Formats: sequence, structure tokens, C-alpha cells
Amino acid sequence: MLHNATDMPWPLSRLLLLQILEDRCSDRFVCERIWERLGYRPAEPQWCAGLDTPSEWADAFPQAPELIAERPASVRLTRSIPKQHKQLLKQQLNFAGYRIGELYPRRTRRATAVNWLLAWLAQQGEPLPEQGPLCPELPPPADPVQGHPGDRPVASLRPQS
Repeated sequence: MLHNATDMPWPLSRLLLLQILEDRCSDRFVCERIWERLGYRPAEPQWCAGLDTPSEWADAFPQAPELIAERPASVRLTRSIPKQHKQLLKQQLNFAGYRIGELYPRRTRRATAVNWLLAWLAQQGEPLPEQGPLCPELPPPADPVQGHPGDRPVASLRPQS
């Protein structure tokens, strides 16, 4: 859901991005932060490409893609981060990555999502505020592979041909 009636995207902050990295919000919340910046618009039952959605996204995904659950969407998101912004997680959030026991596709895709959001801010010439609105707080999921109640299952492998 967009942050307010003026269709402004949800404000980003260092604390919000850390909340996403710490898996304390739903995958849907994470996707919506990216969808709104890619020009997708809320529609029932699924967000759809809008006039501001870049054609490479709108053509590939007329309906907003599940960026955490679906591998093709996650790969496209990764590839859309400009090379000069690939290290923003480390540079701005001091994020060194997940430990070996914490490496799950859901979490690595969340890290990609946060890096994309940082790159988006950098491309807009906007600073990253320390504080801002946070997402509805959830405890980290008991099973990080499954995620939070309501999160879509993560497709980690390529579809069989």
C-alpha cells in the first residue's frame, strides 16, 4: 500500500532497511516498497504496471512480480542494480552478509531488495535518513525457509524444462 493519499512511496530509512534485512516484516511489505518505486500501482487482486513502470519491467511483468518468491524476478532485480551501487549494503549499512547457517534464498533476496532500494535512493540523489516509519513489526520467522505467515513459498531453483 502506498504510504499516503498523495501516492508517495513509503519513506525509506536506515532503520527500516535493517528491519527488512533482519527479517522482521513480510515479504509482501518488501515487494511493495520496490513495486511503488518501479511505478506499479495497487489493483485488486494484484498490483499492475503503471504509466511510470519502466518498459523492461512492464513487458516482463505486467503484474507486479513476487520479487522474493520468484527467481526470475529476483534475478532481474539483481541485474538492474547499477554496478557502481552494488556495494551500498556494505558501504551504507555496514552489512557484511549473512553467516553460512543463515544463507537462505529468502534472506539473500531480501538483501538484494535492500541493495536495490539503496541504489534507487542514490540514483534519485536522495540521502538515507536514519529514522522514518517502520513496517508492521513481526518476529523473525521460526523457519526462515518458510518465512512469515502469508509469505509465498520461495522458488530457489530454475524450473525444470
